Amino acid sequence: MTELAVPPVTGPVAPDTVAGHVIVCGLRGIGLRIVEQLHRSGERVVVLAEYADRTQLEVVAAWGVGIVVSQGNSAATLTAAGISAARAVVCVVESEIANLEISLVARELRDDVRVVAQLSNQAIGRAVAGGNGPGAVLDVADLAVPGIVEACLRRRIHAMEIGDETFLLARLPVDRPSTLRGLFGPLAPIAVLRPAAGHLAATVVDCPGRDFPVRPGDVAAMLGTAEDFAHQNVDLEHDAVDAVRVRPGRLRRGLTAIVGVLRDFDRGLYKAVAVLAGLVVLSSLVLSVGYASPKMSWLDAWYFSTETVATVGYGDFSFVDQAPWLRIWAIFLMCAGITCTAVLMAFLTDMLVSRRLGDSIGRRRARNLSGHVVVVGLGTFGIRVAAALVASGRAVVVVERDSGNRFLADARELGVPVIFGDSTLRSTLDAARVAESSAVAVMTSNDMVNIETAIAVRDMFSAQWAGTGAVPVVTRVFDRSLGRTVARRFGFENVQSTEELTAPYFVGAALGLEVLGSFPVAQQTFMVSRLTVEPGSSLAGLAMNELSANTRVIALTRADTCRMEHPPRRGTRFKAGDLAYLVGPYEELLGVLHRARLADDPLAVDRPAVPDVTG
Repeated sequence: MTELAVPPVTGPVAPDTVAGHVIVCGLRGIGLRIVEQLHRSGERVVVLAEYADRTQLEVVAAWGVGIVVSQGNSAATLTAAGISAARAVVCVVESEIANLEISLVARELRDDVRVVAQLSNQAIGRAVAGGNGPGAVLDVADLAVPGIVEACLRRRIHAMEIGDETFLLARLPVDRPSTLRGLFGPLAPIAVLRPAAGHLAATVVDCPGRDFPVRPGDVAAMLGTAEDFAHQNVDLEHDAVDAVRVRPGRLRRGLTAIVGVLRDFDRGLYKAVAVLAGLVVLSSLVLSVGYASPKMSWLDAWYFSTETVATVGYGDFSFVDQAPWLRIWAIFLMCAGITCTAVLMAFLTDMLVSRRLGDSIGRRRARNLSGHVVVVGLGTFGIRVAAALVASGRAVVVVERDSGNRFLADARELGVPVIFGDSTLRSTLDAARVAESSAVAVMTSNDMVNIETAIAVRDMFSAQWAGTGAVPVVTRVFDRSLGRTVARRFGFENVQSTEELTAPYFVGAALGLEVLGSFPVAQQTFMVSRLTVEPGSSLAGLAMNELSANTRVIALTRADTCRMEHPPRRGTRFKAGDLAYLVGPYEELLGVLHRARLADDPLAVDRPAVPDVTG
């Protein structure tokens, strides 16, 4: 085996020393976050070195994670990684071809192992999912887009299916000092967001008790059915501040269109028009004074001058019988008229061609929009966000730097205008009418471009940025610690880490925890999941109030009656075969899952704490 200068490097993993481990292929982006969370929850992890760089390997090596180098092909490498005794294989390589190959080979080597693969190509994903067996085929964009769209639309209600019931998570503002029980009765409190002054980060209290004191300015995330909210007289008809700006009237839109067309012309056109108009006026003056037999009126002189400049003649006037100097003037007038007319037509043609090109890039189509959503970046995320917003009935304008982007055809099919340009420049943002928009989603694949664009947008809204009517700027940031720093420093409330939103799905699928959904509260991600209480599990016989303080059981389907209890009483005890529906920070839920396996899995040992290197 080739030696790797990063310890620890393993040889082939022996099943009798490591079993029930998770093999992770790919550490870039979400992969490192997955490994971190698996290890923090006490799972044994082995990574494949060929899909990681040295820095990433050094990080996971410090945690004691096993590293296996390439054995020449995927089958040999997976065999060396101990797939025969592995709990799951997670494929999150940047190359979809590599993910497809690894998942197929893993399934070929062992048909009962959990295979969790990231595949953004929906056709390939559906084909692989059809015979994937245990595990899941997941798409990061599909998982993260709903949260991004909710933030763009400023929706305060998140619906989720739990068992046979539809539960609603509502972010409700607190208007008076009280307790959660006093304000919202038996609704289940999931989190309380307590804003902080200045550049300090807002405080998020996870799963507080119903007697937790709250004060005006706090926002409580409460969970229940629509009927539960109705009993508490909580109005959910109007989804918070989902503001849509009033469409301007016809007169204003007409004036805007006229001004826009005038701005489209080259300044040289106005000079040509001015010269031509001056020539006609001067000629009218000369003819009204010097033309004889018959004498011309001012209107006749104006008519004849225009007729001469346009090089058309109707036989009603002629220079044949006029003085020589006037005939010389006629020669000059015709030559100058032809020249000015040709220049004028050249500018008109240029404007019409430019206008057609402008229509193709969306600038004209975006000119009259108001209350639309601007999506910056037409990548895998950007096109999905745009499609979801269009499906929700919103007008969308996309800003993209690359005129050869592969998703342009999809944007045209959606009927979405695309503005080509640098999103960090004010001129590009003005072309997309950001100042008239209701939200901005910055979705490029570069963290620094996203941050710079968000700051440029913030500058456009500086007057109302601190107010309640501030336009939401949803910014995609891969690095979670960088995202939190930017949010604190610049006051952004919607910095979304895609790895933070989607890692729970991969980790849960790998460990057998069925993730039903996730949602952010400030910078904290909560997960909704379903867990089966296995016979012999340490959860069997455990009371609800003996779980983690930051985990809430919102519903319980009894094995003996098949009926769902919600909300279960705090003293209710789990029984083998029960289906428990849990909500909480996903680190806490993974801890519950690990605890549930301790009793019947002798290899499920506790791990030392792992520093949160991703922020």
